[in-house]
Amino acid sequence: MRWFRFAVLYTCLGLCANGALAADPSALETMREGDMRKLVIHPEPEAVPDISFVDAADAEVSLDQYRGKYVLVNFWATWCAPCRKEMPSLSALQAEFGGDDFEVVTIATGRNPVAGMRRFFEEVGVDNLPLYRDPKQQLARQMAVLALPVSVILDPEGREIARLMGDADWHGDSARAIVSALVGGES
Repeated sequence: MRWFRFAVLYTCLGLCANGALAADPSALETMREGDMRKLVIHPEPEAVPDISFVDAADAEVSLDQYRGKYVLVNFWATWCAPCRKEMPSLSALQAEFGGDDFEVVTIATGRNPVAGMRRFFEEVGVDNLPLYRDPKQQLARQMAVLALPVSVILDPEGREIARLMGDADWHGDSARAIVSALVGGES
């Protein structure tokens, strides 16, 4: 069975290197193991609303700023225990894959004071993720974020291609294989 999994992973990485994955995100289905079994891969990319959110200095930010790369958007809150559990793995994923082809974007939704967000990041050892806020939950509501945490994967055109509700180990083998396949097998 283990050899079969490696064969499937190798095949998926090969498809990605040849550009097939960009056209067919469902090729990721076979890579979903462990926590990533909760990852729902959409049969077709879905539009994402053009609603801004703010950074720690209250300057407007948009997901459009991340076009051209795969983006894992994580909705979280300072009071959310599962968010606390998963945030270090998001940080590790960003440390390994963040760059020209991939980015982890964290957005605290609801009432999350910047000082509390900074304290949360310090307590869980995160120093490489953005302090973005969606204080009125406008983006979260429009993206049907009904509980926290929720992670959404966007393609380089800014369309949603997958969604995971609940916490997950984003630096586990399956998650890393999925992101590696998305970005072309490079880390």
